[in-house]
Amino acid sequence: MKDNVAEEHLYLAFSHQYRDSIFPLHTSISLFLLSYCDCKLFKVFLVPTGEDLGDQCVTKNLAGDLEVHLISRCQLPVVVQSCSLPAVVVKDDRFCRAGLSVVLRHIIQKTFEADPSKKHVLELLGFKKTCLKACAEVSQWTRLCEISIPLAVERFLTASPENCQAVPPDILLFERKLGEPVRVHNDDKIRRQKLQQQKAGAKAAVPVLGEETTEELKPGEVHEHPPSSLELNVAFSKLLVQEAPDAINREAPHIRRTKTSDLPLLDHVFAEGLYFTVADLVLLPCIHQFLVSSKKQGKNLVNLPLISNWYRRVQEVPGVKKAAGKCNMELLQLPELMSTPEEQLQDSTSVPDELEEDNEDSHFIGGPRPTMTKLMENGIEAKFSPHPCPSWTLDWSSLPSAVSPGEGKMSRDRALRKQQQLNNLVAAVTKLAKPGDLIVDFCSGGGHVGIVLAYMMPSCQVVLIENKELSLIRAKDRSDELGLNNIWFIQANLDYFNGTFNIGVALHACGVATDMVIEHCLRARAAFVISPCCYGFIQNTVKFRYPRSHQFKEILSYKEHMILCRFADQTAVQLPPERRLIGKQCMGLVDLDRAWAAEEHNYSVQVISMEPESCSPKNNMFVGIP
Repeated sequence: MKDNVAEEHLYLAFSHQYRDSIFPLHTSISLFLLSYCDCKLFKVFLVPTGEDLGDQCVTKNLAGDLEVHLISRCQLPVVVQSCSLPAVVVKDDRFCRAGLSVVLRHIIQKTFEADPSKKHVLELLGFKKTCLKACAEVSQWTRLCEISIPLAVERFLTASPENCQAVPPDILLFERKLGEPVRVHNDDKIRRQKLQQQKAGAKAAVPVLGEETTEELKPGEVHEHPPSSLELNVAFSKLLVQEAPDAINREAPHIRRTKTSDLPLLDHVFAEGLYFTVADLVLLPCIHQFLVSSKKQGKNLVNLPLISNWYRRVQEVPGVKKAAGKCNMELLQLPELMSTPEEQLQDSTSVPDELEEDNEDSHFIGGPRPTMTKLMENGIEAKFSPHPCPSWTLDWSSLPSAVSPGEGKMSRDRALRKQQQLNNLVAAVTKLAKPGDLIVDFCSGGGHVGIVLAYMMPSCQVVLIENKELSLIRAKDRSDELGLNNIWFIQANLDYFNGTFNIGVALHACGVATDMVIEHCLRARAAFVISPCCYGFIQNTVKFRYPRSHQFKEILSYKEHMILCRFADQTAVQLPPERRLIGKQCMGLVDLDRAWAAEEHNYSVQVISMEPESCSPKNNMFVGIP
């Protein structure tokens, strides 16, 4: 165990206790993970969402060995007050991590850093350590685990009896996903092993959880249902840090010659496939509450055989029952259910409308000219406002090296272009900012924009928001080198930032992220200076539909708008001049749609080309003022 670990404070929302869980469910999930990891590195605070509550009524049913403290919302560190909980911050520091997935991943990483013998904890992050890393705004799976299912269960538990007869659609979606074929790294080898097992007529491979392995389980962890399929053997051999027996690894010649397309598909063992991950620990407290409530109401779980069997299987994982005991979760013992015939599930497994993809528009044929002509016939062309200060520039030579983007691992040419991009954004923000303003650098990356603004405007407070931890740590290191005290760092998805601010800024916010930043600024009635990027990644999401403005919606279909977005990415310097010109016009049209959508909220918005235009192929910039 490593010593001298800086104390970190974990802040969890608390609305009420119901049966064996604390609500909101994000709090129960966080406490369950702490128990599973046996992690005591964090000082845990509960933050009541309503009236103040006494210590005794909150803590009496919590995990016995976990000390918790009550704190009111107004007592939170200022940087945490701008975030949705859960949130973690190093004591007396300005670096905050917010949102369920970010916080859980941080708990896992800190647990392993403090005790490298806990390899099973690090394995919760999955292959390449990417489990629940993609933000919920763009990943349907992260959104389902992190937001949709916890909210669906909370609504189910609070609904009146007549309104909670049906199984929530998001629970049904999880059931459907458990029935989909599994794709994992190196699955070709496992699928060939499965084919060999089937050819041999064996229903089970060499048992992995025999007598010689049970002693590796934690005390009290006994598997009532040993794995009976190859998938289960592979999954549990990984949990017990064992290699699969040699008999499984050898393949007959005719098995090796079988085409990949003819191999059997793999079945789900856990939520993300074959291996137990943090996604299972997120879903278990939610599904547990749903099943307990359903059982009390006398509901038949025949339509949820895969969830029922998943729930039973997760209980077999070493450490899960012990963690549940600490959290006073009385896990149910469910009977094994057979899969429901497909025709019986057709009605019950309908996907929520907002999760359906526009599959008919996923392939585009033809160029942008018909769409551009259609807009021109309706009097719509790309419009660019004159640059308010085209020759304005920072005196980079007089600034400390930690302020310059060249401080990173950039080539000289790229660092020069980045300085030119920053000149444009800083000039626009300087014209808008007043002393005391709070400026938010969204999608901040390594802090190129935010650090310059904090250094140049010491009378303003600057907040950097970024989902990637390493980028934000680099930004903080640069800030510390400069001795800046007017800057905060928040590792979070954009949706977990809910603070008020005066100016929002973003340099090359990718795809839909530009629209997310604009939405945050509109909600806060804040001015914005934004340079978009990656137009080709724009697509309909749960929150955003395209086109954005009423004018464009009346003329273009979603498919036609997507054609503009795809060709707006055709601006690279290697392309022929005529192609780049069309790309620039498509960029202008996509951003005109965004500008008009913002103006529908009583904003004045200009679309400007950055100077010089050679500073970036993506050289558009919005300046919006409420």
